[in-house]
Amino acid sequence: MNEEKIIDGKLVASTIREVLKQKTAILRDTQNIIPTLAVLLVGDNPASKVYVSGKAKACIEIGYNSIVKELPDSASEDEVLQIVNEWNNDPLIHGILVQLPLPKHINETKVLLSLNPAKDVDGFHPENVGRLVAGLPGFKPCTPAGIIELFKYYNIETSGKNIVVIGRSNIVGKPMLNMLYQKQDYSNATVTICHTGTKDINYFSRNADIVIAAMGFANFVKANMIKEGAIIVDVGMNRIEDNTKKSGYRLVGDVDYNDVFPKASMITPVPGGVGPLTIAMLMVNTFKAATNEFYH
Repeated sequence: MNEEKIIDGKLVASTIREVLKQKTAILRDTQNIIPTLAVLLVGDNPASKVYVSGKAKACIEIGYNSIVKELPDSASEDEVLQIVNEWNNDPLIHGILVQLPLPKHINETKVLLSLNPAKDVDGFHPENVGRLVAGLPGFKPCTPAGIIELFKYYNIETSGKNIVVIGRSNIVGKPMLNMLYQKQDYSNATVTICHTGTKDINYFSRNADIVIAAMGFANFVKANMIKEGAIIVDVGMNRIEDNTKKSGYRLVGDVDYNDVFPKASMITPVPGGVGPLTIAMLMVNTFKAATNEFYH
């Protein structure tokens, strides 16, 4: 297996964290500011608990303060909104993250709208979404922003390229589309977004220089769906049964890695590809919130 093809997200994320460590130490020593991230977890979703734990560890490693508030699944919408409001008004808290998904009886849109956009380090508030679409400064969603960082680190040319994004979620697909067509470095591409309403995804994906798979469907993208030499970015993180593993499952992406690998010129693995960049970019956004980079 040609290791040079592999886009190593762990390496890129580690590089970003090291830079943030240095900048955080300077911010603390010169301005007495310690970036602080507050995370609200409602319910006991196992995947959410893992993500929140990873975020807290990253904060500690870099030198941030980390606040994690856990509420039971039975928590009311009013309780969630009250905590968000308290954090909005606390000058020592710079970034707020409400871990999604929320229990069904809580209106996610209402909760996201209640966030102070200047503390919305997930980049999901409509004001930050609007800033992204308009090409204005603001917090960008972490996973798509992490993919742009992969392109930068590996100097992957995107300008004028045909890029296909499979999946139209608010978390990855839509913001990825909006980042990639901006007239900026490591963007400026011709972008097609495919989804469940697309009649022939293969037609689009076979003509793509870069394919970004983000639909949440295990091993969906096969070798016959891409052209020779395409660059493949796999955002998927799916659990499939595997009795050889102690956990009883293994993680696979939305791309059939072994099938696609020989044909791709570069590819992200799962795990260890895009995933580590999501938390790294959350840390970047938290630092920017602490220095009030976008909202004055």
